[in-house]
Amino acid sequence: MLTRRQLLAGAIAGLALVKSRRALAIGPASKFRFGQLQLGTGSSWNPRPGALRRLGWEIDKRTSIEVELEPAVVTPTSDTLHETPFLYLAGEKAIELPSNAGIEALRRFLTFGGFLLVDSAEGATDGAFDGSVRKLISAIFPPPTKGLEVIPTDHVVYKSFYLLDKPVGRLAIAPAMEGIIRDGRLVCVYVPNDLGGAWARDDFGNYDFPCEPGGEKQRELAFRLGVNLVQYALCLDYKSDQVHVPFIMKRRRWKPDDGASSPIR
Repeated sequence: MLTRRQLLAGAIAGLALVKSRRALAIGPASKFRFGQLQLGTGSSWNPRPGALRRLGWEIDKRTSIEVELEPAVVTPTSDTLHETPFLYLAGEKAIELPSNAGIEALRRFLTFGGFLLVDSAEGATDGAFDGSVRKLISAIFPPPTKGLEVIPTDHVVYKSFYLLDKPVGRLAIAPAMEGIIRDGRLVCVYVPNDLGGAWARDDFGNYDFPCEPGGEKQRELAFRLGVNLVQYALCLDYKSDQVHVPFIMKRRRWKPDDGASSPIR
């Protein structure tokens, strides 16, 4: 007859074997990977090179999500568009609207589970890129869809991992995020505060841009917003139920300048 200690030892060994087999079966293809959406040509489609790699590194270290650091560059009509659940579109100038086929492909991507983050690097809330973004979103989701609307601060995207109450990036010129909600799901988020400018870092470990006006505390909040957006895109609104309320209220005592990392688990 097996003793209790022998039984436990056997169970632990069995779990380790199963875990190793699962890891081998899943492989690197199971890692999360950003898709960077390219619209048009030239350098304006990628104003913050390296930003997604740095955000990916932070997500990999801060969460249980395993990340492939190099983003996949895709166009609206790429065959690989649907291989990445999270699309990132950045710009600092006017952008070309995709063809009708590209618009339809983006509509399908967002309707059937995809997520799009639009990040403005032009440093203004009413510039050429902003106008192009609004035209693009209106083309993807024409009336009767309401178009971009302010995302309230009690939305689950602000508490999907960290507790946040505003969107900041390299700048803090827009007090709120805007987005598109379809069937109760946030499918697109637009942030004019240059998140990529806060994330971007060179090969020597130096950040490319200062964050204004909040400095490094603001940069940390920009990273936390990026983590939240990815967590929401992968997990949706499971954190919105009442079971998390006591933990959320407890976390409200945390302040971003205390140097702590305070995610909601």
